Amino acid sequence: MSFVSVNFFIFLPIVFALYWALPSKYRWVVLLISSYYFYMSWNVRYVALILLTTAVSYGCARLMEKAQSQSVRKACLTGCLFVCLGCLFIFKYFNWFFESLDTVFSWAGLSLHPVTLTLLLPVGISFYTFQTLSYVIDVYKGKIPAEHHFGMYAAFISFFPQLVAGPIERSENLLPQIKKKRSFCYDQASYGIRLMNWGFFKKVVIADILAVYVDIVFGDISAYSGLALICAGAGFAVQIYCDFSGYSDIAIGTAKLFGIDLMTNFKSPYFSTSIQEFWHRWHISLSTWFRDYVYIPLGGNRCSKLRQKCNIMITFLLSGLWHGASWTYVIWGGCHGILQCAEKPLLNKRDRMKWKRLGQFTAWVVCLSLCTLAWVFFRAETIGDAFYFFIHMFDGMPDVICWLKDGWHMVRAVYSFFTVCVLAFAMMILFVYDYISLKHDCILLMGKLPKIVRWTVYITISVIWISALLLSISSESQSTFIYFQF
Repeated sequence: MSFVSVNFFIFLPIVFALYWALPSKYRWVVLLISSYYFYMSWNVRYVALILLTTAVSYGCARLMEKAQSQSVRKACLTGCLFVCLGCLFIFKYFNWFFESLDTVFSWAGLSLHPVTLTLLLPVGISFYTFQTLSYVIDVYKGKIPAEHHFGMYAAFISFFPQLVAGPIERSENLLPQIKKKRSFCYDQASYGIRLMNWGFFKKVVIADILAVYVDIVFGDISAYSGLALICAGAGFAVQIYCDFSGYSDIAIGTAKLFGIDLMTNFKSPYFSTSIQEFWHRWHISLSTWFRDYVYIPLGGNRCSKLRQKCNIMITFLLSGLWHGASWTYVIWGGCHGILQCAEKPLLNKRDRMKWKRLGQFTAWVVCLSLCTLAWVFFRAETIGDAFYFFIHMFDGMPDVICWLKDGWHMVRAVYSFFTVCVLAFAMMILFVYDYISLKHDCILLMGKLPKIVRWTVYITISVIWISALLLSISSESQSTFIYFQF
């Protein structure tokens, strides 16, 4: 069940009504049942997988809490990691791993004859696996006590707003909220609805419209060159941001309807002036997960400069691999690792004045350009397609007029003039919203405006995205979130 589906717009009000109608002590049951129903709507069989990881992590955490010796605790942790990561490997990386191994063997003149599994990738497996692992590791380290109530723990792992694409929540934030007795808060629910409204706008109006052009170009990349490629690359950078941050806004807003606060996952990342800052603003729940459970355990920055750079590279390569079983994702992660290592000297205290002389605007343009170019590896079907993009993106540029005309004709071949205007208007709103969000909470700020102004904005945004959604439903086009595949 997708957030942008008729089923969800029926499902959510029913769950909301049941949740607040029942006594507080039974509300976790509503969350658990509705979350499993939500997941079963994707594939009933894979409910067993999430139930397995939930049961194993719950049992191992309880055993670790009772264990007297460190060896037993370590054995429990190892067993849980083996089961959870093993499931992730089998369903997501098994075929890719052996295909890559076969390629290496073929270079040596050998044949491996790899086994291929015909398995559908369970939606959200990377997200709930990492949420499970953070809980078990924190219990092992003594940071949190093991949860004794299996039902509430299962509701924490499967909480439907963030189940399939995050944010990846920590148990110390989400579990207590599921267990807490609370009364309905109008202000919190109102904030949630407004945030959802903005999330739907980003997803349906910007991301889905851009996806049409981006998919056409990257689907047959060798047929295009010049400005057509640049528009596709820039378009995907905006598309993936609006798609994923839109999902996060809807998820966070939905959780607020149930009196639950999820962590912020995006903070205007495309206004960053360094790669390091970008990762403090982009997919925050994942970047902090890798920081706390990979980078710091490797030694973090408490080591030599060479070792620190190795730690950064390992972290980003694993982050790339987490996104998908493809070398394009690994290279994308590696690009960000290299860029962050390269910019480290510029961010040192003694060199900050040099960095400031470049100017904030120049630093922003450089960072945005590098992030956009790196996204090409993320979106390209193959490594060859990515290199084709870089080789041919400036074709025809010397003749600027023809270069611009060809690019415009390509865009107009896909979109009507009205659609281009709507898209331009929506992206202008996005730019202003994210710029203001650097210092203020736009949702709260909007609530302080005169009633006629704010309701005009609310209604305008709602009418635009609802109209776009109805058009996509009538044309039977599928609207899915990019990060569902991870």
